[in-house]
Amino acid sequence: MTCSVAQALEVVGEWWTLLVVRDAFLGVRRFDEFQSRLGVSRNILSERLEKLVRHGILEPVRYQEHPPRSEYRLTDKGRDLYPVIVTLRQWGDRWAQAGAPPVKVEHLDCGHDSVALLTCSHCGGELTARNAHARGAVVPAQTERPVPVS
Repeated sequence: MTCSVAQALEVVGEWWTLLVVRDAFLGVRRFDEFQSRLGVSRNILSERLEKLVRHGILEPVRYQEHPPRSEYRLTDKGRDLYPVIVTLRQWGDRWAQAGAPPVKVEHLDCGHDSVALLTCSHCGGELTARNAHARGAVVPAQTERPVPVS
C-alpha cells in the first residue's frame, strides 16, 4: 500500500510496540525494566524489541559481556516518534482518561507545562482538520476544498 500511515502502522502499530517506545522516552533501557513496567510477557517483549531494532527505531548497546546483555536506546529515527507519542497521549488525556492527566510535559527551555501543537512549517499557524487537507497521488482529486468537520 502506498499510504505512509499504513506503512508506519506496520512498524509501530501493535499494542505493546508504542508502549515500549513510550517507556524508552521515559528513560527505560533494559529488558527487565521494560518487562516490569509494562507487565508484558517476555516472549512478546523480545519480539517487539527485535522488531524495533530491525526497523532502526531502537539500537542495542552492550552493557555486560557475561552473560551478554544489552540496553536499548532510541535512534534518531526512534526519537522522531516523539510527536506521535505526545499527541497520542494528549488525545488519550482528553478522550480516554478519567480524571486529571497522569503525565504532563514540561518544556525545558521555559520551564512551563506545555501541550504539543501541530503547526505549519511555512507560516507557523496551527494545523487542524478544519484548516488543512491532504494532496497527492493517493488522495482522490477534489474540485473543491473539503467541507470542514463540525
